[in-house]
Amino acid sequence: MTSETITADAAGPWKLGDLSVSRVGFGAMRLTGSAAFHHGTPSDRARSIAVLRKAVELGVDHIDTAAFYFSATRSANELINSALAPYPEGLVIATKVGPFRDYSGDWGTAARPDQLRGHVEENLRQLGRDHLDLAYLRRTRQDSIAEHFGALAELREAGLIRHLGISAVEPRHLAEAQAIAPVVSVQNRYALDRPDPEGDELLRRCGEQGIAFVPFYAVAGDAGERGATAAHDDEVLAVARAHGASPAQVRVAWTLHQGPHVLAIPGTGNPEHLAENVAAGALRLTADELARLNAAREQVG
Repeated sequence: MTSETITADAAGPWKLGDLSVSRVGFGAMRLTGSAAFHHGTPSDRARSIAVLRKAVELGVDHIDTAAFYFSATRSANELINSALAPYPEGLVIATKVGPFRDYSGDWGTAARPDQLRGHVEENLRQLGRDHLDLAYLRRTRQDSIAEHFGALAELREAGLIRHLGISAVEPRHLAEAQAIAPVVSVQNRYALDRPDPEGDELLRRCGEQGIAFVPFYAVAGDAGERGATAAHDDEVLAVARAHGASPAQVRVAWTLHQGPHVLAIPGTGNPEHLAENVAAGALRLTADELARLNAAREQVG
């Protein structure tokens, strides 16, 4: 399949609260280096800025980021600000708060509820915004998210956040959060090569309630923060050949086929990979292909 003329519109729209976005967005994690966080080598700044601008040219209107997305010399939020401010009308920037990395890049103790305002304000400062379109509470092993989510709900009431989401959660946490404030999106790890009955249940509940489900590492798979996986099973390769597509495009397409409420946020620092990821929104898998891919996923487990 050709990638150059396909835009994000091909995947169709979804609404994050009152904000309409295309179902193929962009994850900013890989902007800062050859791998996320402290892994790999820092990116070329000009290239990363070019990728962001190209994403907007291709119709991407949903960018997922976080203040803790940084390498030794690059910050995802700073790159987004430099590349896109003043921000185009309709561009939705989502960020996550809760986890913390110190200046050396080491992970520190996650924020207490009373520290979340500082996390929100740091994202605002870095992005050059007066409010966050969507802020996720990224759970870090808490049994209950009520106190943390309640703190974000207060910041929403104060006008610092427009919409709220939750991330890295179990199905029970969705109801816990909804008892406090509306949830427009759930972001969890979810991929073709990772059987996840709990994730399947959460995806189903989100679909029933009109809540966006946003998988991360959908292309990376088990490689996770180190980048896109190179391990593709025979069914993925066969479907890719049938469509003249890359295995990564098949993984993005499979993700989108899990429901109209599912949004993809593949990330890259490579302009060519960016165009391929966006074009995957136009890839339509047949019922037989989906059945084969789903059967292969179950066999992994």
